[in-house]
Amino acid sequence: MKPKIVIARMNHETNTFSPIPTPLEAFSPQWDEAAYQDQKGARTAMGAFLDIAEQLGAEIVTPLAAWANPSAAVAADAYTVMCDGIVRAIEQGCDAIMLDLHGAMVAENADDGEGALLERIRKIAPKTPMAVALDLHGNVTQKMVDHADVIVSFKTYPHIDMVETGEHAGRLLVDLLNEKSRPVVGWRQLPLLSATLTSNTSASAMQRAVEAAKEAEKRDGVLAVSVLAGFPLSDFRDAGMSVVVVAENDRVLADAVAEEIARQMWTERDDFVYDSLPLMQSLAQAKERSQGAGSGPVLLLDHSDNVMSGGTCNTMDVLEAALAAGLEGIAVGPISDPEAVAHMMEAGVGATITLAVGNKVPLLQQGITKVPPVLTGKVAAITDGKLTVTGPIYTGSTIQMGRSVLFDIGAAKIVVTEERVEPYDLGVFTSFGLDPVAQSFLILKSRMYCRPVFVPISRGLVECDSDSGGPTSANFKLFPIKKVRRPVYPLDTDITW
Repeated sequence: MKPKIVIARMNHETNTFSPIPTPLEAFSPQWDEAAYQDQKGARTAMGAFLDIAEQLGAEIVTPLAAWANPSAAVAADAYTVMCDGIVRAIEQGCDAIMLDLHGAMVAENADDGEGALLERIRKIAPKTPMAVALDLHGNVTQKMVDHADVIVSFKTYPHIDMVETGEHAGRLLVDLLNEKSRPVVGWRQLPLLSATLTSNTSASAMQRAVEAAKEAEKRDGVLAVSVLAGFPLSDFRDAGMSVVVVAENDRVLADAVAEEIARQMWTERDDFVYDSLPLMQSLAQAKERSQGAGSGPVLLLDHSDNVMSGGTCNTMDVLEAALAAGLEGIAVGPISDPEAVAHMMEAGVGATITLAVGNKVPLLQQGITKVPPVLTGKVAAITDGKLTVTGPIYTGSTIQMGRSVLFDIGAAKIVVTEERVEPYDLGVFTSFGLDPVAQSFLILKSRMYCRPVFVPISRGLVECDSDSGGPTSANFKLFPIKKVRRPVYPLDTDITW
């Protein structure tokens, strides 16, 4: 008799300080057969789950596939509707459950979005084998650990192992389903908030922690080891770093391995703290680098307003400072400003226009309001903002920038869009006929996702933080963090663990 497996995806990294709301529409939710079609062949954990289930000849139920850009807490009705869809499918009976979750979802009616969902599922399916795939930036909670049989997270940032994570979690679930394995989950939660930039898995303490996890997976009885950086801008009790271990019917072993790697991370805790340079100092470094050896532009990564961490894509601090510092040959983008786009489209290609661009979204949670700069320039190009990603992240997917304009102000050429967009494809510039390689500087509203694409064409990069604050700044002092458990490092420096 073929097994019946419920497979679903519900992903959101919640920045509780973001001014960008998160209604149901933000997820573009796909239901039932549409969810299957959306994820079949996708380079996601759910895509891997579907392949595994089909190899088993299983009856597959896909109640939901939903993903939204990082933003503020998920609207209560949106969270409830999505969870209801998953729960209803499980209530009808199944032999196994595979969930592609993020791990850092905060909803208006559930601080621990994933934990609350798993707890609800366990009440109706207490013995049904369940595997969960998580993002490396998941904030793991006791509820997640208590209610899942298998938990595996990404091991890369930028995230290029989504499918592999799904394959790993799915493989362990199949062994449980076939009674070949009895996995147990152990974990350690560190009193440590890591800055997102320090979770780059190709550098520093995070790289060493992930390598330790890979080595531990070679030990007898260890089935999976996940190092989670957490997401510090999810202001709820359990934000922060953790280690999750799946072992073969040995909770003592699982906890011991988690403890060992967590202790290694705690010893290196200062490497998970990011100290931003003053912006003008960063720009001085960029100017010096542009005059050195090599070819291509210098990348200025505006991580204080990073779309994939809940940024507005609207702050102008880095561009304003770059212009004040005398930098030229700058390409910027994308800046999300629907109002400016409308004015420039009305003026038409070739028109010279003076208008306010950016700094129009108040950062209310941080108590910050910025003044929009008034710029004069030429409308150089207009597009519909649609382009296909060439990879290596989200290869083949479509970027929807909305109606978009290239605004040339002389020292800088600015891509202005209706929608918030992470620049993880050269097309954000080339679609306007603008060659990014020919520029002296590229200001990108990105932390990490731009790197696989833009670093190879550049002569180097400089990370830029806003002195006055942005919705995704690395400076925790700029955020009124209230709900995270205390003491926690580095908010509390006099702490032992």
